[in-house]
Parts: sequence; structure tokens; C-alpha cells
Amino acid sequence: MPDARDQGTLSARDREILKDVILTYILSAEPVSSRSVAKHNFGLSAATIRNVMADLEEWGYLMQPHTSAGRVPTAAAYHLFIQSMMENRAVPARERRYIQENLRVGGADQLLGTASHLLSELSSQVGVVVTPAIGETVLKAIDFVPVSGRKILCVVVSSTGFIDNKVIETEEEVGREELVRISNYLTENFAGLTLREIRERLVRMMVEEKAQMDRMLARTIELAQAGLAADGAPGVVVDGTSMLLAKPEMADVQRVRRMIDAFADKARLVRILNRCIQGGGVRVLIGADCELTSDLELSVVATPYGAGERPLGTLGIVGPSRMDYETIIPLVHFLGETLSRALAEAFSSDPDRR
Repeated sequence: MPDARDQGTLSARDREILKDVILTYILSAEPVSSRSVAKHNFGLSAATIRNVMADLEEWGYLMQPHTSAGRVPTAAAYHLFIQSMMENRAVPARERRYIQENLRVGGADQLLGTASHLLSELSSQVGVVVTPAIGETVLKAIDFVPVSGRKILCVVVSSTGFIDNKVIETEEEVGREELVRISNYLTENFAGLTLREIRERLVRMMVEEKAQMDRMLARTIELAQAGLAADGAPGVVVDGTSMLLAKPEMADVQRVRRMIDAFADKARLVRILNRCIQGGGVRVLIGADCELTSDLELSVVATPYGAGERPLGTLGIVGPSRMDYETIIPLVHFLGETLSRALAEAFSSDPDRR
């Protein structure tokens, strides 16, 4: 495909016809013919419109599927539409209230799951939320709870309300009272540090105090290293993959299989989505912008979220490039802001975190 022509050289007529093709294709999912465009009262003949559409194809804004006489927008066309053609819409008041009500209560982990579901429900696309890497979260409290024998449940609560738990096994059985003392010691001395910083400090303690380390400190370091040995990789919550199966674009079985594989590869999905937080604001990836959108002809609309000034992750919508950007972009923006406020309020309303 040739490089798209500089948008500044497109005439008003070129832009109006291109916009009509884009909007028609978004609604119909069918290649758009010149006759279809002529119905929308441009005062031009189908032949004139056909010539303009041929020019737009030559300039890289339209393409013609080999099985159809009509044309469909390219990634360049969608980018141009988003930058300078689409209407600036607000999220409808009813949807704003619905989002705010659903993100009003719950812990941090619950809020992220709710956000993913809302994105999917309100867009009829796939909702995704990248969760913070536990290794980079700031410790609020840590608790060790005996399970059975030498098995112990380690519960880590971050300063922003995220909870991570894992079962660890020690060399010998540890009593409940000693576990309480160790939990209190770690919480009092390491709260406010990231889990990665805590692990690094514990390693230094082992080296510096190796000769004089008492039994309690040795046991503390052993439990902390096992309990805080998180990989540090962010997770991702995905909701609504079944929504894509109903789209006309997913009639190809091979494409469906590739889509399922793409969403199953969580690490790759996180990596792609985290690119969207660079620079802040809502980002739109289409076509060759990244390997996910290129391989599957999908689009990603994403924005960062956080709690106060601290960024935590990314949320967004994944769907066919033929998506209603005028509705979805403001939805992603509003949901990102609302989730950030909800997380900040959940943090500040907990008296133990103040």
C-alpha cells in the first residue's frame, strides 16, 4: 500500500467522501460502493464519487477487497478520522452514572475486574485491564498465617489496596506466635518500600549481619524472601472475548484461533498495552502500529490509570478496526479517570492507610 497522502492536501470533498465511507463501513461491515456514498446527498454523481474513491485508494486511505467492488478504510484512514474528522462526544449521562455506581465500592482487585467488565459491556468489544506488577507495589502490610505443618500462607497488601497471597513451605514448622512477631516486624520496618526494594534490603542484611544473626532474624529473612519472591510481572484481566466471535470479521476460523492464542499470551498482551501509557492520555493502535493489531486486523484503544499521582497500569478496549471510535474513545477516557478516582478514594477512606 502506498504511503497515505498528506491530509493537508485532501480537499473538503475528499474528506467528506472519506468520512462517509468510514462511517458507513463501521455500521455495515460491508465494502462501500460509490453508489452507496452518492445516496447521502453530496450533489455528486456516482461516477465522480467513484473517481474520488479511486484517488483515495491511490493515496492509501481506502483499499478494495479482491472479492468486492466496494472499498474499505485503511489504518491511515482511521487515524485521520480520529485526528480530525470525528465528532467530540461525551459519554452519555446514563452511562456515566452506571460506571460511577459500579466503581463506587470494593477493594482494588475487585475494582479492576469491574472496570474490565464495564469496558466490554458498554462497548460490545473486549475489555482489558493491566494490573500492577506486585514486585513494584508499595507494601502496606504483610501477614503470615499457618496452614498445616510447614506450609504457611503469606498475604501481602499493597498501599493501594492490591492483595497478593501465596503458600510457602519452610524447612521446619513455625508457630503462630512467632509468625505474628515476624509479620509485625516486617510491616513496621518495611512498610512504604516496594517489594523489590524489600528483597534487596533483606539480601544486604543477610550479608552484613551473617555472623551475628539471631534465630528470629534468620527466620524472618527466610519467610520474607519466600513470601516476597514475586516475579514482578504485571497481570491482565480480560473480559468479553466472546463478543468478538459475533463480529462479521471473525467468520474466518483461522483468524479466531489466532485471536484466542493472542489473548492467551498474557505477557505479550501486557507488553503491547503498556506501550499505550507512554505519554499519557488515550492512545489508539491500528494496523501496523503493533503486532497484535497487525496480525489480527484489530484496534486497541487504551489509557493509563492510577491512584493519585502513582501510575498503576493500563486499561482499554480491543476489537475490530471497524469500531465506533466516536463512542469508544470517550468511554475509555472516562472509565480510566473514574477508576483512578475510585482507587484513590478506596485508599484514602481506609483509616489504616492514612
